[in-house]
Amino acid sequence: MISSSVSNSNRPMTGAEIREAFLDFFAKRGHQRMASALLIPDDSTVLLTIAGMLPFKPIFLGREQPPALSATSSQKCIRTNDIENVGKTARHHTFFEMLGNFSFGNYFKEQAIIWAWELSTEVFGLDPANLVVSIFQEDNEAALIWQNLIGVNPKRIIRMGAKDNFWASGPIGPCGPCSEIYYDFHPDLGHDDINLEDDSRFIEFYNLVFMESNCDSQGNLTPLENKNIDTGMGLERMAQILQKKSNNYETDLIFPLIKKAASLAGIDYSEVNEKGKISLKVIGDHSRAISQLICDGVSASNLGRGYILRRLLRRVVRHGRLLGINDHFLVAMGEASIELMSKAYPQLEEKRDIILNELAQEEARFLETLERGEKLLSDILKSENQQISGEQAFELYDTYGFPLELTQEITQEHGRTVDVAGFEVAMKAQRQRAKEAIVTIDPTLRSTIEGIAESIKPTLFFGYEVLDRSCQVVALIVKDELVQEASTGDVVKVILDGTPFYGESGGQVGDRGMLLGSETEKTSLIVIIENVSRNQGLFIHSGRIKKGTLRIGDLVIAKVDTHLRRRAQAHHTATHLLQSALKQLVDASISQAGSLVDFDRLRFDFSYPGAISLEKLEKIENLINDWINEIHRVEVTEMKLEQAKVNGAIAMFGEKYGAYVRVVNIPNVSMELCGGTHVSNTGEIGLFKIISETGVASGIRRIEAIAGTAVLPYLNDRDRLVKELGDHFKAPPSEVMVRVIALQDELKTTNKALLTARSELISAKSAILASQVELVGDFQILVSSFTGVQAALLSTAAKQLQEQLGDNTAVLLGSILEEGKVSFVAAFGKDVVQRGLNAGKVVNHIAKLCGGGGGGRANLAQAGGRNLKSFESALKIAKSELVSLLIESPL
Repeated sequence: MISSSVSNSNRPMTGAEIREAFLDFFAKRGHQRMASALLIPDDSTVLLTIAGMLPFKPIFLGREQPPALSATSSQKCIRTNDIENVGKTARHHTFFEMLGNFSFGNYFKEQAIIWAWELSTEVFGLDPANLVVSIFQEDNEAALIWQNLIGVNPKRIIRMGAKDNFWASGPIGPCGPCSEIYYDFHPDLGHDDINLEDDSRFIEFYNLVFMESNCDSQGNLTPLENKNIDTGMGLERMAQILQKKSNNYETDLIFPLIKKAASLAGIDYSEVNEKGKISLKVIGDHSRAISQLICDGVSASNLGRGYILRRLLRRVVRHGRLLGINDHFLVAMGEASIELMSKAYPQLEEKRDIILNELAQEEARFLETLERGEKLLSDILKSENQQISGEQAFELYDTYGFPLELTQEITQEHGRTVDVAGFEVAMKAQRQRAKEAIVTIDPTLRSTIEGIAESIKPTLFFGYEVLDRSCQVVALIVKDELVQEASTGDVVKVILDGTPFYGESGGQVGDRGMLLGSETEKTSLIVIIENVSRNQGLFIHSGRIKKGTLRIGDLVIAKVDTHLRRRAQAHHTATHLLQSALKQLVDASISQAGSLVDFDRLRFDFSYPGAISLEKLEKIENLINDWINEIHRVEVTEMKLEQAKVNGAIAMFGEKYGAYVRVVNIPNVSMELCGGTHVSNTGEIGLFKIISETGVASGIRRIEAIAGTAVLPYLNDRDRLVKELGDHFKAPPSEVMVRVIALQDELKTTNKALLTARSELISAKSAILASQVELVGDFQILVSSFTGVQAALLSTAAKQLQEQLGDNTAVLLGSILEEGKVSFVAAFGKDVVQRGLNAGKVVNHIAKLCGGGGGGRANLAQAGGRNLKSFESALKIAKSELVSLLIESPL
């Protein structure tokens, strides 16, 4: 037995010491220490890594070989299903760490229980009198181990139903009973009638899953050939217990961030009220989550993972404002998060600039509209309606960037609800795009593939060595259903026992080619393969039957399109050269953030804070072409992952690796872990050409390039374009640029003169309009229209008129634009605004009458629309409403 000197010292263990003690305990017992996987999982069924076992799921499902017989890890996780409880309960989080030990057919129930108890009582020093265990109600074996071998009082062994204590990886697959260890904060209350749902007394900190069965599609359980162990210990929960805190937030894993937020707000956590404490806890929790998400390659957006990040970011900003933090503060919280977590996760420090840049930009975007959105929502909540309409919620989302959940959260604080159904109707197009971003494979097909994977071995891949081979058909899918045969004209998905076709993976597209009849009947069957994908360890050949009938059990010749394969190989090797050149000429810390290797081009996304100059891009291009012309050999070997890392191999973004890895080495140029296909030497690439460099997200740049035979069509198109431009401008190709620049200068001069003329015309008309002001009590209003005046000039005219006429004036101008649209601008004086009128609301309302929208400040706002027929009537309605508002509004 080992014990922890830290747990016996005068101070409690830190979070870092708890993490290390756990990993060290199992490493000394033969477990391979595994680094945390990314929060972006290699699993199409989930958006983010939500559990410590998720990276090992393919192993538990029998589709991948384990890295060792047993493993241990501290896995980063993100869950947002209980986000409304963050800060309100003692232990709900979005980001958390799951400590785990895993057995892949090595040890089982008895050993897992023995080690869990030893770790809990001897390493972490927990008093057995404070511990209670739960078991699955039918698991008598676990009950006997806990009672007879460990010595737990039978009254402190609680049997629970399948809902709480039976784990399954899904409707189909490995499953088994659980046993959990709870900490009892009040053992003095005795062990009669123990209720583990009493959160004030008990906290579950360790869950042991005994995967001993396989569940088929009918719900039948059969014993697994290899019984596995999957456990999870919540790091934050163990820290709460050992550091003797009343909740997870006040441990050293989160509290430094809470203190930072309190400092920025100029308050003291110990003195703030409960509402303030909740906001501080939300900021502390979410700051960890957003820093880790950005570090792992997530950028804020309105879809999928990006939406989750944006939602968390904006919740932090809003809770900061509730605490009185009105200035930018996300960067300060990001810096504090990096400082707090970078020892355990050094990549946070490596990605510091990317993280802070994303935080700064996203906060700036939100703050631009937050105040106006809050004002609009405040006005909505002043009404007597108990429900915010779906249209209003959508306006807050679409115009002011309020996620629906944020609107719901604020309205709930005021005892109101939101018409979610109405919101979803208004958001139908966006919701559909989000759904497509989340689900990468049709649910029906995914279910079919999972069902097949139960009875079919993973597809063997021969495509590194050969490009045509005889293989056997083991499954056929037509219209997402399994069939025994398919005939001419059918669109099919074919699964073979083995294949030379590369299945889409690691950014490289799947091969194309054909399936032909057996050697003696090659022409009797022709199946055109248009793409090959991978799922559940199976290679899925998608195509159509051009001729013949294909049946289960048939032998076919799988023949890859060699021309397209060579083009993909050239682009994949060129991608490796590109990453190496970027590291050498731009920044050694550059890391890949995504890639595409296609037959016609390559795309490489990488982390970098700013654009790369044309001069630098030219140097990168020249260096890569030098490497190509030097004809470096490309060596592919397999070795242990640890050895590959020692040798300096670079891991590809988002890839997950087993104990043995494939290393693609171009000596003295590049070395990467990669499962893709490559040329045998760089000379086979031929030529490399960069065609664009752009920004695709905060801190993420993208280079698109072409290589090999794909370069010639590109150059021919460019040559043809230059010749056509020369003919059009009646100039030789070498003088086309000179002619274009001259025309641009001429156009600028003309536009400037036109703008001056329009400005003079507006000024002249404004002087006439000033005499058309109408009096409404103590106020003046001016409503008029123009034709062909753009929004910027219209805004200038409105402001000038309002300032000229005085603080008691409301000016509303409209213009019919040349492109068939309409524009409105409202400028209100100080006295008008104090009367309660809002320019943003006025122009937004009349723009909606014309099929548009807009907004702005209370004193100045602009909007636009598309319905010209409603233009005049909208101005009349606006004038009438202005008069009513000025007469009826209270002083």
